[in-house]
Amino acid sequence: MLTKRFSPEGQSAFEARFEAQKIAFGPVVFQCVRHAWKHGMLDALAAAGEAGIAVEQLAATGRWSPYRLKVVLETCLSAGVVQLVEGRYVLDKAGYCVLSDSITQVNIDFVNDVCYEGLFHLDQSLVTETPAGLPALGQWPTLYQGLAELAEPAQSSWFAFDHLYSDTSFPSILPDVFATAPARVMDIGANTGKFSIAALNHQPTVALHLVDLPQQLAVAQRRLEEEGLAERAHFHPVDMLKPDSAFPGGMDLIWMSQFLSCFSEPVIASILKRAADALAPRGQVLILDTLWDRQRYDIAAYCLINTSPYFTAMASGNSKVYESADYLRLAKDAGLELITSRDGIGYCHSLLRFGKAA
Repeated sequence: MLTKRFSPEGQSAFEARFEAQKIAFGPVVFQCVRHAWKHGMLDALAAAGEAGIAVEQLAATGRWSPYRLKVVLETCLSAGVVQLVEGRYVLDKAGYCVLSDSITQVNIDFVNDVCYEGLFHLDQSLVTETPAGLPALGQWPTLYQGLAELAEPAQSSWFAFDHLYSDTSFPSILPDVFATAPARVMDIGANTGKFSIAALNHQPTVALHLVDLPQQLAVAQRRLEEEGLAERAHFHPVDMLKPDSAFPGGMDLIWMSQFLSCFSEPVIASILKRAADALAPRGQVLILDTLWDRQRYDIAAYCLINTSPYFTAMASGNSKVYESADYLRLAKDAGLELITSRDGIGYCHSLLRFGKAA
């Protein structure tokens, strides 16, 4: 396990106080920087180049009032997104990231469109362990029942966030999935069927069993039919929150990708126990997930840690981005033992391979 320290060594009390003010005004900075990006101010600065451009020149275009420009760009200045050089604004490095880095943009959209309003109720969610902020998006017990019904832009931002982290991992993990030549593979938490499609295309003889809520399976089935792959797919609607809902048995390999973080530890324990019971002799369980303690770079650990409050306030009320030790402990309790692990997959994934304990 890597030791994580996010504050620099030797930070002075004055510097720490400045960092604390950044926390206090974080929501203000977020909204102003987002406004500058979404409404073209950062584009205008990028076009001006190193020479920069004055507020009066920007206002003369008729796109923004001087007041609007000053409020937003001064906050951007305080955040290191822009510089002010002899009265002219110049885009800084952090501003270029906001303007051109896809990860930054997906994260901003996700926080704003999915999380921002509901996070106001994080206090209540932490106390009650229920998604108290979810009514900002819709009336469902958890977010997962409502994914197919999410209004825009929340739906697009949610799937962009989810797929950004998973899609980069799929090409490199398919050899791991089929290393033991499984004939029957079960995709638990199939979501929109992206992994199932990749697996079916990779191995033309495998049979895929998709397990998820009925709403999600309907989306996955439609996509597999469009790809001409539905003949080798079998769909099993299961409510993961019901421990008596068994998974189909005789599986050579059970796959779970970015899935267990959607649930509390007791539910994870139940899912892993049901997965162990569904394995064929010598079958294995593969878990691909974003484990914050196994990240090489602090930037990845930072993003993952700060995704947990979304799970609390918006998704389920009692799930999070876990440490690897949590999964290992719960898997052991379910009768599974770790065979191998591999880190550094895609942006921030680890792959844990389990077999039934002797």
